[in-house]
Amino acid sequence: MRYIFKFGGSSLLDADGVKRAAEVVRNYVGKGCEVAVVSSALSGVTNQLLEVAESAESGALEPVKRMVQELAERHLTVVNQSVKDEGLRRDVTETLKAILEELERVLTGISYLGELTRKSGDYVLSFGERLSTPILCAALADLGLMARAFTGGEAGVVTDTNFGEARPLMELTKHQVELRIGGLLTDGIIPVVAGFIATSQDGSVTTLGRGGSDYTATILGAALKADEVWLWSDVDGLMTTDPKVEPGARTIPEISFEEAVEMAIFGAKRMHPRALEPAMAEGIPVRIRNAFKPEAPGTLITSAKRVRTEGVVKALTLFRNVALVTVSGFGMVGTPGTAAKVFDVLGKSNVNILMISQSSSEANISLIVPRELLGRAVNALETALLGGNLIRGIEMEEDVCVIAAVGAGMRGTPGVAAKLFNAIAQKGINVRMIAQGSSELNISFAVKEADGEEAVRALHQEFKLALPEM
Repeated sequence: MRYIFKFGGSSLLDADGVKRAAEVVRNYVGKGCEVAVVSSALSGVTNQLLEVAESAESGALEPVKRMVQELAERHLTVVNQSVKDEGLRRDVTETLKAILEELERVLTGISYLGELTRKSGDYVLSFGERLSTPILCAALADLGLMARAFTGGEAGVVTDTNFGEARPLMELTKHQVELRIGGLLTDGIIPVVAGFIATSQDGSVTTLGRGGSDYTATILGAALKADEVWLWSDVDGLMTTDPKVEPGARTIPEISFEEAVEMAIFGAKRMHPRALEPAMAEGIPVRIRNAFKPEAPGTLITSAKRVRTEGVVKALTLFRNVALVTVSGFGMVGTPGTAAKVFDVLGKSNVNILMISQSSSEANISLIVPRELLGRAVNALETALLGGNLIRGIEMEEDVCVIAAVGAGMRGTPGVAAKLFNAIAQKGINVRMIAQGSSELNISFAVKEADGEEAVRALHQEFKLALPEM
């Protein structure tokens, strides 16, 4: 069997986490499996890098020096506690010091220029995985395994230049990954690849978006024709909802790619929204497993759709930090291209639309956008559309959240929406906006943020999601 194991930052919290990850790999290599490893940054490091980059842009050098020192102390402590062999420890320490010196030079340059571009931001954020990967590689070698560390670019992952959310050039990437690290697996050598980061065709460092280590893992899985991709984290798998909202939430043992994508898009944690695309295209199963409980089976994400006759909804997600924008005007009625104009204005302003609903009268269009982009969205729409005969008003609501009910069993099952909204109504909760695609995999609706958690609990109970699957 050939596996891609990705270890998330939450499972690489400290030296114990690094040793635990290395032992998991050793166990499967000992069973005759071929394993390639993808490493995330140590928990919290990417956020630290983002903060220090913003401090550097303001010209503050003291936070730069302090943060680099903190990163050095943390990573060197992990090395000293997770690698016993003196030679290995010395080598990886020298590697880390060189990387940290480079980081300080980059941040100092940003400070002098007073400018943090998307390109330089990606470069700074790449250091989290560049620091963690050599440590995990050394921990594997310390257990007697043959391992070799790579950045994403060195492994062959090539993307476009959409810094911050780069997309892989899959055909070129698959060719290069197979060429550069495919032979290592055959020779019994474990490639340890930095997740989240890659390079463009001109050699610039790019990132795949937050949570992009999952994406790296499935890209490698597709390129190396893996039997399965396992995403190791600190949870047992995908859950019926957030257990902090509903204590009765349980792990979902099996789910389809389509359902998992819907959950990821609408805020399910532990997964990059585009991460499943490469595995889905190649039919490679993906498992989400708990590095702290390796005996737990986790959640299997597969091409097969196993629809239960009972309980057509599989999961509920609660998406916070959003806002509702409503564009209205009787001039919109029967006027072709009105929606296109609204979307064009927001697209040119780099505002991502998360949800859309339009009344059959065509007199209004409601949109859900990220809350931090609300001001930009409203300003752009008012500037471009108000003052004519088409649009008469633009209203906004900041205090909303989105709840998505996901499940392949909803497809072709009558009465699901009625059951859902009746449960909400019985709690006295007003629905502000509704959207459902033709796939019927997802019913999404917006409510006041104060009502969000109660709505999730009501639906979790209504659809009996706390009960084990039959």
